[in-house]
Amino acid sequence: MADKVKHHDFVEVDYTGKLTDGTIFDTTIEDVARKNNFFSEKQKFGSIVICVGEQQILPGLDAGLVGKEIGQEFTITLTPENAFGKRDIKNLKIVPVSTFKQHKMDPYPGLQIDVDGQMGTVMRISGGRVTVNFNHPLAGKEIVYDVKVHRKLTDTKEKIVAFLNTSLKVPLNNINVELTEESANVSLPINFPEQLNDVIGKKLAELTGLKEVKLRKAEDKAKKS
Repeated sequence: MADKVKHHDFVEVDYTGKLTDGTIFDTTIEDVARKNNFFSEKQKFGSIVICVGEQQILPGLDAGLVGKEIGQEFTITLTPENAFGKRDIKNLKIVPVSTFKQHKMDPYPGLQIDVDGQMGTVMRISGGRVTVNFNHPLAGKEIVYDVKVHRKLTDTKEKIVAFLNTSLKVPLNNINVELTEESANVSLPINFPEQLNDVIGKKLAELTGLKEVKLRKAEDKAKKS
C-alpha cells in the first residue's frame, strides 16, 4: 500500500502555482521560472522541505497535502478563501497626494508602496486623492497548484535542519546538530532571543519526538569548551 502524507510529516516537495487561465505566478522549479520569464538570480529555486501542518507554505496548500501519496504528482485547487483571501473593499484606502509628496514620491497607477509593513498598489489618482489597494494581488482568485511529494524524511537531524531553514531562513550549512537518543543540541550562526530559542526548541521536540532540543549560538558552544 502506498505511503501517504500525514499531519506533521516532514516531506520534500516541488510545486508550481498558477491561475485558472494557466498563468504561472510561483514555482520551486528553476526551468519553469525561466520559461515563464520570472526567474531571478536573487531567488533560490529547488525542492523545499516542510513540516505538514505547520503552515510553512500557503495554509490551503499545506492542508491539501494530507492524504496524498508519496512520490506522486497531483493538483490542488484552492478557492480564494483558502488561497489569498477574498477581495475586501475595506482594503481600498484613499490617501492624499500630499502624503506621497511628503515622502518624495510621485504616485502613479501600478506603484507598489509599503505602509507600516502592509503592501499596497496605487490604483488611480483623481482630484488630489490616490486610491491604494491593500488587497493581495491574487485576492479573489482561484488558485491551482501542481505538486509532487518526492519523499518523506525519517532522519531526525535532517528534520531539525530543514525546519530551521524553512521557518527561520537559517542557511543549511550553518546549522550543527548534536544528537543523542533523547535530546539534541543545535548550534546556530544567529543569536536569537532566549525566549524564541525556548519556543522553537519545544516545537522541534514535539515534532521529532525528542525529550529536549536546545538552541544556542555557535560561538557560545566554543566558549563553554
